[in-house]
Amino acid sequence: MPEGIKNKVAIIGMGCTKFGELWDKSPEDLMVDAFKEAIEDAGIEKKDIQAAWQGNQFTEVNIGHSALPLATTLKLPYIPVTRVENLCASGTEAIRAACYAVASGACDIALALGVEKVKDIGFGGLPRNNEDLMVLGTRGRVIFPNWVNPNPGMFAMMAIRYFDRYGLSIEEGKEALAKISVKSHHNGTLNPRAHLRREITVEDVLNAPMIAVPLGLFDSCGVSDGAAAAIVVRADMAKSFRPDPVYVKALQVAADSGESLLYTDYDYTHVETTNRAAIKAYQEAGVKNPREEISMMEVHDCFSITEMVTYEDLMISPRGKAKEDIDAGFFELDGKIPCQPDGGLKCFGHPIGASGLRMIYEMYKQLQGKAEKRQIKNPKLGLTHNLGGQPPLSVCSVCILGL
Repeated sequence: MPEGIKNKVAIIGMGCTKFGELWDKSPEDLMVDAFKEAIEDAGIEKKDIQAAWQGNQFTEVNIGHSALPLATTLKLPYIPVTRVENLCASGTEAIRAACYAVASGACDIALALGVEKVKDIGFGGLPRNNEDLMVLGTRGRVIFPNWVNPNPGMFAMMAIRYFDRYGLSIEEGKEALAKISVKSHHNGTLNPRAHLRREITVEDVLNAPMIAVPLGLFDSCGVSDGAAAAIVVRADMAKSFRPDPVYVKALQVAADSGESLLYTDYDYTHVETTNRAAIKAYQEAGVKNPREEISMMEVHDCFSITEMVTYEDLMISPRGKAKEDIDAGFFELDGKIPCQPDGGLKCFGHPIGASGLRMIYEMYKQLQGKAEKRQIKNPKLGLTHNLGGQPPLSVCSVCILGL
């Protein structure tokens, strides 16, 4: 097997804006805010950066097709800059590229930055017809609004199928999903950078307006603006910058081959790319028993059912047993493996290019013991998970970080 990049790359600085409806901020403002925090945290100057990657999804509306906005906005010193896009994994794709460049020896210090101004695309709600799906397209390209909030119907189908396969009534299943949202909202109240910061109850979730049966308003993530950034360096240099760098243990991406759409035996109760990326990430990190070794997680909770299924795809909960762990508080802030300690997509929303790096930011702060009111006790390994697309056709990234 390839040896991977375990412990070859370290993160020495990160920045993250507040996420929300940032009408008074441009994409460039958000880039600058995240970048300034990252280089100050790293204790470096702009001239020290040798290569940079920009992750973002929406190009026609507010950022552009190339990485020139990153170079011109930050006034980077004539270094290589590259824009990457991989659906909802775009932010993690940016840091993956930076890590691979550093691990290969192509550069010693690299920047990864993800940014998105989703509120500026001018689209709200579900598409009414094909014309709505094409409203944002320019120069022959089409932007599908359901990429902002992945097709509720597809994930609603996953919820119904999961309930049926594992013998849950609709009421039992919806209550399990409600507990996921309640947990994340509680964590979000502790995070000043979150968009949505209000406690909710199971009853609030169950009584909320329906989006796509059985998923209601509180089962869905919001639409937000935001940016996050990371400075990565060679591991052997890391402690010359700070005493508490965070090391990359694994960084894997899996893209669907399309088989799930070609055959009729896809069970609709799991996401194959998540499971495949997790297997490779655990191998790269040397994790033998993720339920015992992973300390905390940030997963792609575009919908509450996505988080529930991801518990099992990551091999934390046994198949069909996620509800038992949810009921036992296993994933709560004081549980065995806290999930969404910062509030997740549920409370931050999903500015697509920024989300993966925002998740890594939370793991970085937690591992350094700097997560304030939501600090987890003695974390050793943190995992992040991004999922782009839909259950039967997706791309997934899994990152594992540690001290």
